[in-house]
Amino acid sequence: MLRRGKGIELKSRGEIEAMRAAGLVVARALAAVREKAVPGASTGELDAIAEQVIRDAGAVPSFKGYHGFPGSICASLNEKVVHGIPSVREVLSEGDLLSVDCGAILDGWHGDSAVTLAIGEISDADRALSAATEASMWAGIEKVRAGNRLTDISHAVETAAVSAAAADGHDYGIIAEYGGHGIGTQMHMEPFLPNLGKPGRGPKLRVGMALAVEPMLTGGTAETEELDDAWTVVTADGSRAAHWEHTVAITEDGPWVLTAPEEA
Repeated sequence: MLRRGKGIELKSRGEIEAMRAAGLVVARALAAVREKAVPGASTGELDAIAEQVIRDAGAVPSFKGYHGFPGSICASLNEKVVHGIPSVREVLSEGDLLSVDCGAILDGWHGDSAVTLAIGEISDADRALSAATEASMWAGIEKVRAGNRLTDISHAVETAAVSAAAADGHDYGIIAEYGGHGIGTQMHMEPFLPNLGKPGRGPKLRVGMALAVEPMLTGGTAETEELDDAWTVVTADGSRAAHWEHTVAITEDGPWVLTAPEEA
């Protein structure tokens, strides 16, 4: 049975296991996209691949038709931060950096995950940017534990991003306007999860909550702009961006990454 903790949906163990099934569909879709994300492929082709994997699993793409969004994935290329619309006219080139966000609904439960993919050989700077973003995500996931406060996750993401920037000798922009969120019977639920901030604030985390942890970093400014399509968000200075995300449940044993690939 669904309960609520200060407006945040709580799930039973069985419901979290149902979310894991949806998460595995997303993981398989992203794996299929990763395999085909090569120079000469279009983001529209990748979108079709992801949709086929999702539907073959008996699931539904959660992005397609969401507030009118036309794709089953968000394909955000180079300076695009998030919500990029896939298109057969957008062809990948050697050295591109592509962030792919994907969601699926299975038996009423949502999974949501994002990866940043290197198209062919990419620059050291772009590789470092993606690695810093992924490391920030994992630092946040480590704090998805009962008894912590919501912004303990935010602070961990920010701290990891700042540490990576210092190690790389390059300032990274941490996107503030977009962040993680609660997830379960809907894709976007309470609470909003910022990717930076002081620790010890916000609701206390409880077993049965599920959150999407999704940092977005840029190689330049943190300022963004929305394009005329009313979806695509780009960096204001044209710098490249990376985006990583996992759906994570809070269990008595700690974080359970529901969109992680199945173990071999």
